[in-house]
Amino acid sequence: MFDVYHSSLLGIWLMLATMVIQAIVAVRVHRRQKGGYSPGIVKPELGQSSFVFRSHRTFQNSLENIVPILGMAFLAMFSGYGPLKLSIIIWIYALARIAHMILYYKIATERNPSPRSIPWAIGFLAGFYFMIDLGVYLLL
Repeated sequence: MFDVYHSSLLGIWLMLATMVIQAIVAVRVHRRQKGGYSPGIVKPELGQSSFVFRSHRTFQNSLENIVPILGMAFLAMFSGYGPLKLSIIIWIYALARIAHMILYYKIATERNPSPRSIPWAIGFLAGFYFMIDLGVYLLL
């Protein structure tokens, strides 16, 4: 059943692998900060200029955003949603999340929107389109 969704499953693997890498980066940077650290707690005085803050927020943002797309992806596969369409959506989302991660790591700004908002918006719009299209598919 899932062989037609191989490309989508590979894209889902990429999303999850990206999050594992983000977690490793966040933990490593967090533990290396000067003045000690408390596991899982980012000092409130840290802001965008701190890579500790940005790496933590990048991982948290991915955690917040993966739940809907992942749930819809598996619902789509179980319901027979078009494999090619699903693959395109998943890969757009996965690559947008990687671009977002790279820009979030590199750009320290309080300005919003910033260049890192562009890949975030692409991923968001891919997920929003997917939500609507999957809903229509399930209704028909």
